[in-house]
Amino acid sequence: MNSHDLLPVHTGTVIEDDSLTLEQLCHACDVQTDWVISLVEESIIEPQGNEIHVWRFSGASLVRVRSALRLQRDLGLNLAGIALALDLMEELEKLRAQLKIVRHD
Repeated sequence: MNSHDLLPVHTGTVIEDDSLTLEQLCHACDVQTDWVISLVEESIIEPQGNEIHVWRFSGASLVRVRSALRLQRDLGLNLAGIALALDLMEELEKLRAQLKIVRHD
């Protein structure tokens, strides 16, 4: 993946088949490497690979990092608060999807 391959990511299209390196994820989200490493340490995102230099991140990780940035910026949440908020938001989405299924039956 080269720099112009990230353009679709910047415009909002997340392709789940592609994976990003730590450097590409940081560039796509305009964040420092240390902050992404902190997100991994808090289990906010989970890379594939056991060592930092081989980490690969999914499109879902990109979405979570951007959401984490908004939560930190807009609400002033720390990493533990971000982790909790993202988990609750995901649970809410799952419940909404289940409710849609039930309403259509």
